[in-house]
Amino acid sequence: MVEQEKGHTADDYAEWIGRSHVGRERITAGLVERFCATVPLVDLADETGRPLACLHWCLAPIAEPAGNLGPDGHPALGLHLPRIPLSRRKWAGGELRFFDALAVGDAVTRSSTISAIEPKQGRTGPLVFVKVVHEISTDRGPALTETQDIVYRDPTGDIGKRTAMVRAERLVGKPLATIKTDPVLLFRYSALTFNGHRIHYDHPYATGVEGYDGLVVHGPLIATLLADLARREIGQFVSFRFKGQSPLICGEKLDLFASQSAAALELEARAGDGRLVMTARAGRNA
Repeated sequence: MVEQEKGHTADDYAEWIGRSHVGRERITAGLVERFCATVPLVDLADETGRPLACLHWCLAPIAEPAGNLGPDGHPALGLHLPRIPLSRRKWAGGELRFFDALAVGDAVTRSSTISAIEPKQGRTGPLVFVKVVHEISTDRGPALTETQDIVYRDPTGDIGKRTAMVRAERLVGKPLATIKTDPVLLFRYSALTFNGHRIHYDHPYATGVEGYDGLVVHGPLIATLLADLARREIGQFVSFRFKGQSPLICGEKLDLFASQSAAALELEARAGDGRLVMTARAGRNA
């Protein structure tokens, strides 16, 4: 077992393993319309009839009153996640498995359970990895499951800067789509998902407190764009794995790439300077 700091190990979080939170929401036509109006590329009237990619990130978010929020705008640690003594939160990635498409009128239940908490020592200092499993279901049964990876970092580390980021070889070919990012896109997606994290809308906080070069584009938004591109390229898929590689800063363009194999579609999201932002894999088989 790796210690995060003196006298601080995974045993300190043992009582949090298995804790759950349940939320419920009915999918309305208005929500779907706002989702399609906000997320670039997603087309409400798409003739292929494919399911809307990653709509579940807009459903049944935790809604705490303002007095229960932490300095970063998320619900304060100690409410739904343990009181980790590291204040920089990163949505690192995860995996989705699809069983049934969500549709307007569905009454959705979202059950979120902490499955693992692991302190580690990284190159930039102590880290805590939190794994949360989300189970999304309707009256018909399971719709999808998501394994979400969250990383907490030391606030003194230079974690926000884009320097020295990975620039591995691109996937073959030109980008299949290019997205322009701006503050309005970030504001609307924050509102759509009820995401209060200040790095997405509070420029002085994002740059002066968390050390980013500007406002940060949401990881789930980038993952949604890659998932939607996958549906356009290969149609239905049953699994979707994604991993954040570096922050995309508001104002940067985002290029989307894809390469097919027999079993899956490999995807990349890159900033305009070639920096790798996110990788993903859409699997045709379970």
